[in-house]
Amino acid sequence: MSSPDPTLHAAVQASPLAKELSAEEASVLAGLASLQAYARKDVLASEGSIDNRLVVVVDGTLGVVKHAGTPDETLLTTLHPGDFAHELGFLDRTPRYASLVASSDSHVLFLEREKLESLIDSHPRILYHVMCAIVRTVHRVQTRLSMQATELTNYIVKQHGRY
Repeated sequence: MSSPDPTLHAAVQASPLAKELSAEEASVLAGLASLQAYARKDVLASEGSIDNRLVVVVDGTLGVVKHAGTPDETLLTTLHPGDFAHELGFLDRTPRYASLVASSDSHVLFLEREKLESLIDSHPRILYHVMCAIVRTVHRVQTRLSMQATELTNYIVKQHGRY
């Protein structure tokens, strides 16, 4: 395996994917990832598409947009450096719920599922730590959504159904 680009290696090592990895393990992971630049308004992935890539924001911001490019376009959330996108689709190949659009000039890491799976026999600890990072992120999102649902319910109940 060739030595990865120093910029790519630094981006991987600074990402949440490498939180529990040694420098050597981060280097192995960097050999599997790719780093791409996007200009504002570039579409990284379209709603309904299926792909095998985990997305990690390195710098800039990405919008998660429902009905992109239509009059019904809705920004669901903005992703910042360190955030992941398409975690669940990466794991189970489900279609994207929304499009991913660069809100500003951005750099993004991509990690393909098959490349990560190639570590099963050779580097299982790297695979384990990367999967832990993904689960932590999904758990954080799920916790935030649960809290927001509780706050909304409390608001509606306290308003006696008037909102």
